Amino acid sequence: MLGIILWLIVGGVVGWLASMIMRTDAQQGILLNIVVGIVGAFLAGLIVGGGSINDQITLESFLWSLLGAVVLLAIVNLVRRGSVR
Repeated sequence: MLGIILWLIVGGVVGWLASMIMRTDAQQGILLNIVVGIVGAFLAGLIVGGGSINDQITLESFLWSLLGAVVLLAIVNLVRRGSVR
């Protein structure tokens, strides 16, 4: 149970940082930040072949998850607005 709570907290932080980088923070709430962080971590895990916060939480996995979340937000911006921003 503690692992899930920690996973949600770290996913929220990753999603929040990614939204700050992509300047979409004003459009997102905490729930969407958590979703972006977790899905970004999943994407990073697929691309890297492991090493995301879904495996274990380290600085390297945090940075890979952040990169995955930024890529996810860039794709969403591209689809919604036609530009990455």
